[in-house]
Amino acid sequence: MLVAGLLMLLVFVLCAIFAPLLAPYGFAQRADADGGFGTQQPPSAAHPFGTTVGGYDVLSRVIWGTQTAILVIIVAVLLAIFIGVALGLYAGYFGGWLDRILVVVFDAIYAFPSLLLAIVLSIVISGGQSNLWGGVLAAAGSITVVFIPQYFRVIRAETVRIKAEAYVESAKVLGAPNRRIVFRHVFRNATRTLPLIITLNSSEAILTLAALGFLGFGIEPTAAAEWGYDLNKAQSDVTSGIWWTALFPGLAIVFTVLAITLVGESLNDLADPRLRGRRRVAQSAGEVAETSVVPGGALDAGPGGLAGLEDGETFDEHGIEVKR
Repeated sequence: MLVAGLLMLLVFVLCAIFAPLLAPYGFAQRADADGGFGTQQPPSAAHPFGTTVGGYDVLSRVIWGTQTAILVIIVAVLLAIFIGVALGLYAGYFGGWLDRILVVVFDAIYAFPSLLLAIVLSIVISGGQSNLWGGVLAAAGSITVVFIPQYFRVIRAETVRIKAEAYVESAKVLGAPNRRIVFRHVFRNATRTLPLIITLNSSEAILTLAALGFLGFGIEPTAAAEWGYDLNKAQSDVTSGIWWTALFPGLAIVFTVLAITLVGESLNDLADPRLRGRRRVAQSAGEVAETSVVPGGALDAGPGGLAGLEDGETFDEHGIEVKR
């Protein structure tokens, strides 16, 4: 799963980096030197994925959409990590009234429907902006608020556990300042699960971005390519038998989320000591079964194997030894 996920994720990242070279047209381009592309044109040599109802090239918008998705992932996850980890470390280590307030606030945000919260915040943050960075920051900002409680809860719980460990108490006794203890001892041990959370949140960020675009709260097509918006405009095409305008953006979402999810699940398996122990036991059991022997030879035919049968011995169809 890890190898498959990494390969799919590599394709996604390469498409985002080299989108200007890979895409045959611009994300908002409707015509070339030969004239207009036409609307809802089926796949052809000039447009391998066809064109949309707005006259855009589907292949180009799918490729350019990887840039929008990766920008939202980077901005949203980095902001959520910075704010959530900082508040979680402070609240878990120092406690007090601020810790109690933060726990109540973030529990309330965590219990709120995430998509509805993202919609409200996207409307507030965007302020009618339809350019690339305005739309990206609006989507990323709304997703960030949804993700912060997750990082806060995980880091706070780990910090509360770690600060009671003997090495932290020893550092306090030796006179180490709180800043050194937090960043040198607590932070390093409390953030071990972050890679797993980052991968899961990245896939959720893509789904949230697509949902915002599908519901009409995403980025305008003239500002950037966004898969959710393209799916929204392709709804009427599906009932008319025009399948290409919805199929390829939908597949892009599915494969990207699948790639990130495979990587996250694989990291979870690698980080879980119980699963590692089970794998070691299974491997050992398989080796023992393959190399098991009994006096007389390997267990190939009877209890003693073909080479281990004594002279005059044989076995019936039930495996019972018959001596002559």
